[in-house]
Amino acid sequence: MARKRSEVRAKTGRAVGYVRVSTGRQELSPEHQRSRLASEAASRGWELEVVEDNGRSGTTMDKRPGLAYALDLLARGQADALLVTKLDRLARSSIDFGRILRQAKAEGWAVVVLDLGIDTTTSTGRLVAKILMDVAEWEAEQIAERTADALAVKRSRGEQVGRPRTLPAEVRQRIAERRAAGLSLRAIAAELNADQVPTAQGGRAWHASTVKAVLES
Repeated sequence: MARKRSEVRAKTGRAVGYVRVSTGRQELSPEHQRSRLASEAASRGWELEVVEDNGRSGTTMDKRPGLAYALDLLARGQADALLVTKLDRLARSSIDFGRILRQAKAEGWAVVVLDLGIDTTTSTGRLVAKILMDVAEWEAEQIAERTADALAVKRSRGEQVGRPRTLPAEVRQRIAERRAAGLSLRAIAAELNADQVPTAQGGRAWHASTVKAVLES
């Protein structure tokens, strides 16, 4: 479970390096990625644990056990940072990367992406991460708006769309309580994603906009 912002997270001096080579792209070997990650970790004085998802597609984050293991270590406070050589090794969309950044911010760990120079251990890196999260949120909202417009057209034609939206009362109560405790919409979404709480439609990706919709419903 994601930690509250008020909790102080003890530093471990450890980082998790994430390595992925898909079946269709072999230009970055696991050895090359591990070598770059080891060099970076050594320069920062971090003890490094490397996890791999070789032969795994980057189009979905839900089917990569190595990444799931890395995020679990970070969520449990057993490492301070997630370290990758290239952004496309970690996420293939701004929405997925925004989700990881939101989770990192909510749980108090850092993200370092070597090819883009993203480093949330620095103030500049945190500013860049905030911009990227805003872009990801905007993109998610644009997709939601386009979907809503398409569904409205179908409804106007008398077509049945989707399935009834159901969200357990305990999830609604949790969202309301976390908001009352002062957490931002993004932080609440990050907690729900970290705990793999399904959305009303059975999906796993919560966003600030979907949390807001629950609060206003």
